Amino acid sequence: MIVRDFNKITENEKDRVVSDANWTSVRMLLADDNMGFSFHITFLEAGSEHTFEYKNHFESVYCMQGTGSITDIATGETHEIKPGVMYALDKHDRHILRATEELVMACCFNPPVTGNEVHREDGSYAAPEPAEA
Repeated sequence: MIVRDFNKITENEKDRVVSDANWTSVRMLLADDNMGFSFHITFLEAGSEHTFEYKNHFESVYCMQGTGSITDIATGETHEIKPGVMYALDKHDRHILRATEELVMACCFNPPVTGNEVHREDGSYAAPEPAEA
């Protein structure tokens, strides 16, 4: 059983806290936990806008706090983000995420991230390294 305390991670395990342009992600579960997915609590700053495309990962996101929107770049369709809303990027969807207020999101990635990833210029994370034989 794995039990982790968000508050202890943010205080004592800084290697599990990753920040980039206007967002911070607390990595609660990572690839080396061998769960088949990673789990993060991510904070997006109010007024920020992010273009992401996870070419090598699937992601599902649940909004716990704040408001904003997500736009599917392929279709132009925009959806409101508020507490209780979940979205899943099941087609590696290129999207724009906008935070009207600070967004606090619970995120799952498959395959799991290792913990040090930040977004590349195209809005994706690099493909996971193959497991050693």
